[in-house]
Amino acid sequence: MEILVCVKRVPDPAENEISIGPDGGDIERDDLVYSVNEWDNYAVEEAVRIAERTGGNVTIVSVDDDEGEEVVRRQMAMGASQGLLLTDEAFEGSDGLGTATILAAAAKNGTYDLILTGAQADDGAAQVGGMLAALLDWPYASVVNLVETNSDGPLRIGREIDGGSQEINEIETPCVLSIQTGINEPRYVGVRGIRKVASIELPVMDAEALGISAETVGTAGAKVRRVDYFVPEQRAAAEMIEGSTEEIADRIVDLLRAQGGIR
Repeated sequence: MEILVCVKRVPDPAENEISIGPDGGDIERDDLVYSVNEWDNYAVEEAVRIAERTGGNVTIVSVDDDEGEEVVRRQMAMGASQGLLLTDEAFEGSDGLGTATILAAAAKNGTYDLILTGAQADDGAAQVGGMLAALLDWPYASVVNLVETNSDGPLRIGREIDGGSQEINEIETPCVLSIQTGINEPRYVGVRGIRKVASIELPVMDAEALGISAETVGTAGAKVRRVDYFVPEQRAAAEMIEGSTEEIADRIVDLLRAQGGIR
């Protein structure tokens, strides 16, 4: 099975104190420490496990600048055989659809049975996986926390749904799955693993190599633009209501009336 895993380099919340830039349009990015997106780490681990069970190869791909090479190689060290970096000044400022367009072009350059993404990334939009599947016209499942393979049939997948329940489906390949955290325990990567992949050639593809028009991606092609960041206004501490059930109910009604919630 040939598997493509899409990963993203994001600011590491454990290593950074995130603050908003002076113009309010972005966070302060100077001197930030970056790492792989947490959800993507689980996707890579799952891809490697599937390849170990079924045979085949895992390829790591990322849309990034030159600094993205470190993250691609770090994820390759988990057991992937290949990596791919998609970089071009024209890609900067891409929205979710732009990023999916770039990844779809890369996917069409290979022959993949399965594409995995993280369920979401640092912007929390959880949209690239679904858009990528739509552009490829492949079946798609989100928040996947179980993947079972067999020799000659569809994948059996579990999805996390509301209420802590599990939804089980069958999905034909080729397909795109967005992987939820907790599906596995990502393996530790030591120095030896990183050294092992350090000499592997890492292809780099730009817009021309991918056959993408610069006007359809990046800032030029973005249909969604981030216009503002802000810190939510701090409100007064919560009031803890004590007493009997009747007393608590009466107090809640009084508070709702005072706030204009009911009349």
